[in-house]
Amino acid sequence: MAAKKCPHFKLRKDGMFGFSKGCLEMDRWDEVHGLFNQTGAIMTFGLNALYGRKRSKDDNSHWVGNWNPRNAHDLMNYTISKGYKIDSYEFGNELCASGVAARVDAEQYAKDVIALKELVREMYPDGNSQPKVLGPAGFFDEKWFSTFLQATGPDVVDGLTHHIYNLGAGNDPGLIKKIQDPYYLDQITQTYRDLERTIEEFGPWSGAWVGESGGSYNSGGKDVSHYFVNGFWYLDQLGMSSTFNTKVFCRQALIGGNYALLNTTTFVPNPDFYGALLWHRLMGKHVLYTTHNGSPYLRVYSHCSKKKPGISILIINMSNSTTYDVLVANDENMNPPLGKLILDNGGAQQREEYHLRPKDGNIQSDVLLLNGTPLELTDSLDIPTMNPALADPASPISVAPDSIVFATLRGFNAPACA
Repeated sequence: MAAKKCPHFKLRKDGMFGFSKGCLEMDRWDEVHGLFNQTGAIMTFGLNALYGRKRSKDDNSHWVGNWNPRNAHDLMNYTISKGYKIDSYEFGNELCASGVAARVDAEQYAKDVIALKELVREMYPDGNSQPKVLGPAGFFDEKWFSTFLQATGPDVVDGLTHHIYNLGAGNDPGLIKKIQDPYYLDQITQTYRDLERTIEEFGPWSGAWVGESGGSYNSGGKDVSHYFVNGFWYLDQLGMSSTFNTKVFCRQALIGGNYALLNTTTFVPNPDFYGALLWHRLMGKHVLYTTHNGSPYLRVYSHCSKKKPGISILIINMSNSTTYDVLVANDENMNPPLGKLILDNGGAQQREEYHLRPKDGNIQSDVLLLNGTPLELTDSLDIPTMNPALADPASPISVAPDSIVFATLRGFNAPACA
């Protein structure tokens, strides 16, 4: 069957989210995969979950009827023919519960996700290379998510994706205060806790994914989201979500909006890019139980180190006036539970520290200092070398006001990291 001519997306006031209907053309698909093949990026692709449905006669935002998988089938067929690799297919976007501009009932959504899973199994019969199926890609609602998991049944949804915009609107004049308020930041822990419990009860075969998070919605805060201060929220979210068994955290966005990881004009990395890069390089998958007896403005998270023996720690100091000297101590119990930290007194290797601060102490700066040196692209536009400062492992970690510190301690022997 010949493909129908389909227009590009255009601005349209009466369209969904202000746009007309449109299509992803295959030449653009080829270009995207060319970029990803060069960079080694892993792709999750969101499918149109409204394709084939109609609006309810009684509620314009309520979409009813079965999803039509034909378009998804054709896309997968072309993708496979070109040898393109897809890590996962995500079904829809913000259609769960009350939805954003549109919604689909949980039972119907589950029925269609089952159809998607069957399609993926048919198109990708090799289990070793078979893309994962994700959903529902929206804001957590306990009743809707529970019903959805029960209706899909085992081994259908590989990643239960939800969205986090806990800072509110990007134009909120109090946005910076929210980011520096530990009590405000702690409020989102209830969502992570409830989602973790929902998965344990109704979908233990699945895993929690933050499929989209930019802190503040509507493209983020103009004078906040691409500056140093946003790292207090972002890195705290990476640490916090990990403690609730979150498997993946997807940042909105690489490019576009005020919350972009790259400058939208020059493509130069914003501060959060480097924070994400250090997290990726240093923090392993195994999360360790970590507590401290200091101020609530001091946030501490620890994981097994990603590539080296020992552990890696993230310390965030949201205070604008207090320096904290942090001593990492072993657990005092003789037989600690799995994941507690035990100090190997024989380890005398130097501690590796990465101190992140804004230029001139201005938290609304887009220039990030690593151990006092600005992080700037090289003449060949490569990411600069990010070497740690070395410190005596017996000395405290000095965390300056308005700063973030990553540290790797090779002298720690954590049973969970063996």
